[in-house]
Amino acid sequence: MNVTQLWRRAPNAFGLALLALVLIVIPFWVQSSYLLSNGIFIGIAAILTLGLALLMGYAGQVSLGHAAFYAMGAYTSAILTVKFAYSPWLAMILGVLVTGTLAYLIGKIIFRLSGHYLALATLGLGIIVFLALGEFRDLTGGSSGLPGVPRQTIGSFAFDSDIKYYYLVWAVFLLLLAFSLNVVNSRIGRALRAIHVSEMAAESVGVDAGRFKLRVLVLSAVYASIAGSLYVHYMRFVSPQPFDFHASVRLVVMAAVGGLASVWGAPFGAAVVILLTALLRDILPLFIKNASGEHTVIVYGLILVLIMIFMPEGLTSGLLKRRRWPFFRLKK
Repeated sequence: MNVTQLWRRAPNAFGLALLALVLIVIPFWVQSSYLLSNGIFIGIAAILTLGLALLMGYAGQVSLGHAAFYAMGAYTSAILTVKFAYSPWLAMILGVLVTGTLAYLIGKIIFRLSGHYLALATLGLGIIVFLALGEFRDLTGGSSGLPGVPRQTIGSFAFDSDIKYYYLVWAVFLLLLAFSLNVVNSRIGRALRAIHVSEMAAESVGVDAGRFKLRVLVLSAVYASIAGSLYVHYMRFVSPQPFDFHASVRLVVMAAVGGLASVWGAPFGAAVVILLTALLRDILPLFIKNASGEHTVIVYGLILVLIMIFMPEGLTSGLLKRRRWPFFRLKK
């Protein structure tokens, strides 16, 4: 059986194996600690984008405050490990439970809304959480942040270097991607697609739209919580700044660039946005004398606009359609 036949028989399994192989090899030829650190941040962002792709791309629910769930996971892990000496793994699990429960309670309320009102409700949630992080200083450390967050360990083995943490983050991402592929190719995934196309039509054939939307919101929030915990245990410090409104918008951009129509776009959208930002910051001064942050934002925005014009479905679908690869047709 050749590669093309293997791909056609089990495209998702083959895609996961190929992606895992690429991720394993990368640290062997990336010698720069700066690039390896960026690889960790891309992995964390890919987990966030994966959850957002499920919520927006499949269920069709706009979220402009997804950084709130990211913050909940990060701060739950930080507070429990720093102030109460919990194990980082236990703190991560409790962060998932807290974030998932809160997402469920919030979803019961905001899914009574639709369209622009729903988007504004998620925006309000993000702003409320961000302000609360700064106000409850005794618990969160306020704007000064909370230092001293420990790294994860397994027995005597500690994830205390960039290369170890790189493999941890991407292993978590691959597990969540495999789970997501099972979800979108199941009865739940078909129901979510139906809701995205027409909620009324989906309900007319027996799909409980409210229940399925609530489920995917909770799942997306759980992914964000895991990403938040991984972020805070890598940085060993947490403050409100990474969880502001701009962070939520950045996540939406990553999801759109990667392609909302497929969960496979998550790592590519995250990589393009993060690496493009870093690349422009380093290269632009070589072409524009005294280039400032404003110049970077302008060029960055133009590039994103061009991507959306020529590949409106995102990089993943756009590249695969333009290049007639013999077997790279990933299932959604």
